[in-house]
Formats: sequence, structure tokens, C-alpha cells
Amino acid sequence: MTRPYDSRKRILVTGGAGFLGSHLVDRLLERKHEVLCVDNLFTGTKRNIDHLHNHPRFEFLRHDVTFPLYIEVDQIFNLACPASPVHYQHDPVQTTKTSVHGAINMLGLAKRLQCPILQASTSEVYGNPSVHPQTEDYWGNVNPIGPRSCYDEGKRCAETLFFDYHRQHNLDIKVVRIFNTYGPRMHHADGRVVSNFIVQALTGQDITIFGDGSQTRSFCYVEDLVEGFLRMMDSGPDMTGPVNLGNPGEFTMLELAEIVLRQTKSKSKIVYQPLPQDDPLQRRPDISIAKEKLNWEPTVELEEGLRRTIDYFRHLVKEVGLV
Repeated sequence: MTRPYDSRKRILVTGGAGFLGSHLVDRLLERKHEVLCVDNLFTGTKRNIDHLHNHPRFEFLRHDVTFPLYIEVDQIFNLACPASPVHYQHDPVQTTKTSVHGAINMLGLAKRLQCPILQASTSEVYGNPSVHPQTEDYWGNVNPIGPRSCYDEGKRCAETLFFDYHRQHNLDIKVVRIFNTYGPRMHHADGRVVSNFIVQALTGQDITIFGDGSQTRSFCYVEDLVEGFLRMMDSGPDMTGPVNLGNPGEFTMLELAEIVLRQTKSKSKIVYQPLPQDDPLQRRPDISIAKEKLNWEPTVELEEGLRRTIDYFRHLVKEVGLV
């Protein structure tokens, strides 16, 4: 609950040095709040928050959410978890612990403080969907013992915990399911398709497409997604979710590769490799609930978002010595 002697909120963002978290931190500071950014820097990086080093309302704490955190805040955004296959499969046991133990610890903190808490869930809870587009009432088609299960089932279990805390303890929860998001501050080596294609194009490598390139994804620009986070947190206590946040515009991997090649003016060639196990063939959100309840929908078109993202990576590939 907001402290009665101070109208300014103190807000915790776990995973706050990551791609999504750092953009959320920026927006919260623009709103004049105090922000405590918590991150163990496994996939997050101080590069994403360097510009906030001397900000008077920003604080960074290096901490792993699988351990309890004893602080006082007014709101919690729980974004902590590696979110790309390259990273979450690196230590799958720790990935599951981050989702499950991290949820338990953050929910326990929210329960003690009686403050609202938002869970950054994922479209991966739908697995390789047999329903298209995916609506929030679809239960999914998930392999519980495959190489992606540490993330898929970890996030599913976290959602279970959130709703059980809501039912059992009347906790004010918010659950959003994030579909593919891209933009500046993406990790250059996270294995995601947008960052992969851009880095490969800028460095003259072959553009690697898994499968035949006909599988689809829907790409949401990071600024749009963060706006969805904020609108969800600002909603009333009856708005628990889950709510899909993503861009319903659907593109094949081949279409994405061709846009990146055109915008980078790269001479890279497109090559094909076998599709990884359990990789979804189609992924597109139904955002009817977000439109109706949050008055939210994406505004940044893919071509414009990619231009901004490519500009970021042009500087990054030089900074980290990829060219």
C-alpha cells in the first residue's frame, strides 16, 4: 500500500537491468516514481542502466530472486527470468527455480506489504498452439519434459502461484502474457530471431532460418509492451488477467529476414537449418481483452521498430567487438 506520508510510489522491478526491465524502469522514472532495480545480471547488463547511474530516484541492487528480499515498496513488477532459449536452456534447473522460487518470494513480499504485483508471463505458456490466434482461455499444448520445459512450465507454475495467492490471500495480482518483443537493448547473443537476423546482417554472416521460413511470429515493439505493463498495473483490483500483450500482425521468418536485409543493406545470404524441438510453428496473440479492458494496442509498425532497433545494434556490434 502507498505510504500515507508520501504520494510518490516506490516501485520494485525485478529483472530491471534486462531488455524489458530497463525500458520499464525508464518509464517509471518519467512518471516521477522511485525505482528499485533488482537483477542478478545473468542476462541483464549494467549497460542497460548506465544512463541512470546518478539518477536521484533510481537504485540498483544485485540480487537473485530465488532468495527472499526484505524491502519496503508500493508496487512490484516481477520480470526476473532468462527469456530466450539460449539463456534459459544454459541452466534449466536455475531457470525453473527463478520462475517458481522467484514467484514465491515476490508473492510473499507482496503479501506482507499488501501491494499489487505484476507477473511478466509469456506466450510460451501456450506451447506449440493448436488454436490460432491464441486467446487467454486456451490452456496450451506444452511438452512438460522437453528442452524448453524449464521456461514454459516454470512460467505456467508461476501463473498458478499468482492466482492461488489471489484466491487464498486476496492479493492484488496482475498477469500479462508477453508475445515476441523487440527493440533497443536486446541482448546481442540471446538467440532470438530479431537480434539474430540483425547481428548476422550487420556483421556479414549468413542469415540463419530454422525450418523452411514459413513459421510465423508476431513482433511487438518494446515501447508498446511497456505501455501495456503500465496500463495493467494502473487497472483496478478486479483486473487480474491473464492478458495477452503483443502485436497481432503476423510475419513469416522469411519475411522478417527480407526486411532486415533491405534495411541494413546487407549482402548476407539466407541459409536454412533444421527446426529446433518444440519450436512453435505459429504464434499470434488475440488482444481483444487488452483492447477492451486496458484500451491498449500496439502503435509502432514493424518497419519503424526495426529501423530503431537496427540503429541500436549498429553501435552495439562495434562496442562489443563483433566487427
